[in-house]
Amino acid sequence: MILHAVVSGDVQGVGYRYWLLREARRLDLAGYTQNLFDGSVEVEAEGTGRALRELEMLLWQGPRMARVDRVETNYRNIARNYAHFEIRR
Repeated sequence: MILHAVVSGDVQGVGYRYWLLREARRLDLAGYTQNLFDGSVEVEAEGTGRALRELEMLLWQGPRMARVDRVETNYRNIARNYAHFEIRR
C-alpha cells in the first residue's frame, strides 16, 4: 500500500524532511520526501496499512519548528517496491 501526501504550512527550512526520514525509517517504510516549488513537502511512503496510518498522523505534527496547516493524503493499493526511504532534491 502507498500513502501519497502533500504537507503545507511552514514546512521548508525547518528540518521537516529530515525529521520525516527518521520517522519513516522507524516505522519501516520505504519511499521518498521532497520539497515542492510552492513551499509544501511531498511524501510517498510504502508499507503496512498500520504504519502508513501512523505516519499520516505524524505528518500533522512535524518537527518542533514546523507549522503544518494542511495535509492532503491519498492511499493507493499499488506496489512501487522502493528499496528504502530517502530525501529527494
